[in-house]
Amino acid sequence: MSEPIFTRVAPPAGQAPLAPARPAPEGAHGHAHGGSCAHAHDHAHDHDHDHDHAHDHDHDHDHDHDHDHDHDHDHDHDHDHGDAGPTTVTLQAGGDETGTLSQFRIEQMDCPTEQTLIQSSLGKLAGVQQLEFNLLSRTLGVRHTLASTEPIMQAIASLGMSAQPLEGQGEDEGPAPAVRTPWWSLGVAGVAALAAEAVHLAGGAPLWLTGALALVSILACGLGTYRKGWIALKHLNLNINALMSIAVTGAVLIGQFPEAAMVMFLFTVAEWIEARSLARARNAIGSLMQLAPTMATIRQPGGQWLEVDAKAVAVGATVRVRPGERIALDGEVSAGQSTVDQAPITGESLPVEKATGDKVFAGTINQSGSLEYRATAAAGDSTLSRIIHAVEQAQSAKAPTQRFVDRFSRIYTPAVFAMAVLAAVLPPLLLGGAWLDWIYRALVLLVVACPCALVISTPVSIVSGLAAAARRGILIKGGVFLENGHRLKVLALDKTGTLTFGRPTQTDWLALDTRIASARLQQLAASLALRSDHPVSRAVGQAAPAGERAEVEGFEALPGRGVKGRMDGELYHLGNHRLVHEMGLCSAELEAHLEGYESQGKTAVLLCGPGGALALFAVADTVRPASREAITQLHELGVKTLMLTGDNAHTAKAIAAQVGIDEARGDLLPEDKLAAIEALVDRGQQVGMVGDGINDAPALARADLGFAMGAAGTDSAIETADVALMDDDLRKIPAFIRLSRRTRNVLVQNIVLALAIKAVFLGFTFAGMATLWMAVFADMGVSLLVVFNGLRLLRAAR
Repeated sequence: MSEPIFTRVAPPAGQAPLAPARPAPEGAHGHAHGGSCAHAHDHAHDHDHDHDHAHDHDHDHDHDHDHDHDHDHDHDHDHDHGDAGPTTVTLQAGGDETGTLSQFRIEQMDCPTEQTLIQSSLGKLAGVQQLEFNLLSRTLGVRHTLASTEPIMQAIASLGMSAQPLEGQGEDEGPAPAVRTPWWSLGVAGVAALAAEAVHLAGGAPLWLTGALALVSILACGLGTYRKGWIALKHLNLNINALMSIAVTGAVLIGQFPEAAMVMFLFTVAEWIEARSLARARNAIGSLMQLAPTMATIRQPGGQWLEVDAKAVAVGATVRVRPGERIALDGEVSAGQSTVDQAPITGESLPVEKATGDKVFAGTINQSGSLEYRATAAAGDSTLSRIIHAVEQAQSAKAPTQRFVDRFSRIYTPAVFAMAVLAAVLPPLLLGGAWLDWIYRALVLLVVACPCALVISTPVSIVSGLAAAARRGILIKGGVFLENGHRLKVLALDKTGTLTFGRPTQTDWLALDTRIASARLQQLAASLALRSDHPVSRAVGQAAPAGERAEVEGFEALPGRGVKGRMDGELYHLGNHRLVHEMGLCSAELEAHLEGYESQGKTAVLLCGPGGALALFAVADTVRPASREAITQLHELGVKTLMLTGDNAHTAKAIAAQVGIDEARGDLLPEDKLAAIEALVDRGQQVGMVGDGINDAPALARADLGFAMGAAGTDSAIETADVALMDDDLRKIPAFIRLSRRTRNVLVQNIVLALAIKAVFLGFTFAGMATLWMAVFADMGVSLLVVFNGLRLLRAAR
């Protein structure tokens, strides 16, 4: 939101606007430059800044947001390479612009090992241009120029996986079901493994009996692992299935039957637990889809009410919702009054009063009264659907920690595999070691070589954090933003609509020319002001007594200054201090009046006519109650605050003093705000900018983190911001920073835990103290630990 005056001009009565009205950029046409006319700056550059700034902002953020600050920062945001969307692999140039995008659900695709296999297989298909992987929802997008999707499905089938085509890009498909392991096979495997161990420990039993029991256990639960391991080996991919298959087979070949059976059984059980845990993370997002009811009650042409499928309701239809029901579609109240629990969308703890003209959102709960509303969006295009889609897009975003883990695992696994081969061969050959002993140690090393715990820890933690934030009305557009939020050091804030409500009202007015009747002065000012739809202009117009307005001829907006027009043959101007200075109408008396109002945090608007300055109007905005508390919380977190506003410096300082902001800068045009953000970023500080997602586009784009306020019902804010706050509660920003710091701590804990345990077991292995089943506990056990640790972040939503 912004303070500039009279930049958006309403069309004459009965005339449609040429284009949809948009808020003007703050400061582009502002009431800047309070104080002495001598410093009213030569800012009269014809700044008609609409400032869209190509800010379609799909926020791919390929600059990694680690910000070494080379800062070319073009911000084209084309969603290419996965910082704020699914992990994307481009196989052919032009794959992001041409071809057909087909979506598939692959239920066997759980981790990057399957992703690597699919990428390798589909990369050999002519016509496949680009792949989009979303592992947590088990979906794959393939951009291709093939005549049909059959070759794609066949290639995936050759990997032992099944690809199910999704209609409508899978938006309404719900969470992916977990792949189930039959309970009876686990039971048989467990009993047989324990029996083999018991027979072996008892002694005296024939070796074939121990071997037979072990084989029964391995075959009962391990066939799937062997099948996937064989496919991985054929594609020269050393994933966990390949490593486990080699280790178990090797143990059988050297006569370690009970241990081979127990290793396969423990591995299968651990995978089952891990799949259930991952399903919980997936369902944290999928459960959002259940918020909106599937049926809606709409009015028929004859006036009757009929319950229909919500997806079939057309935009413009009248929908009824009774007390206690969930609202099925986004809309605008046309009849009735009630309170609505908006917590599922905005995170607000208290119900919100709704009456005619107010917006309602799908998934929210009507409480006390019956409402009728006009549907303003189809079921698949509601605010809730946009939130779900945005979070799904963010799930596979590569946070900095995840990029590190991916790079590390690509080196770690082959290195440990090579170490295992050398351990099996070199000590017996060079040092006279026992072959069976060192082969056994090599098999233990193979199990330890799997980087599963490392690989799985980051996406589970990130998606848990994203889900926790979404439940609190904070929409984070990618893991990179969630993780980097902990580094935020400076937060720049817009004033109007961010710290204040953005609904200014006229507080004072003063007649400067007593020769003209007061009613006439107010009529003239209101006639000009009501031709603009800017909040400050409307405040002046609406405060005037009701009555006939003067006919305005030759109306014109004066960018950065105000408006003008002829009434009764005379030319009048209504605008800010800068305008009066340019017209040469400043005086010591006028300066005293201006400084008096501006020192109180009010915006001064002047009416000027042929006789000079005729009247002075003071307009003030109201500070949001939560603003001071939010600023206090930010300071407690060590974040400095800075207000950047197009309003005059006196007003900026007065508002800053009310809410406790560290520094306030007024009289800023959009390019001035951009320069202020650049100066902070270039000093190496992590900088956030809070705006409304449309105005201040250059500054929001340049900041490391862009926050949009009041994004519910504002499509552009959900699309453009790095972090979208679904309501206007500024306290959500410190909540985001706390969640980011907690997520970062969990990620570091998981990496340290995984690497430390693997390092210990590597030492134990070479010392001859580690066994195969201990290695499985070390690998799968730590995998479960990091998954459970990541899931703790879901509690942050409560």
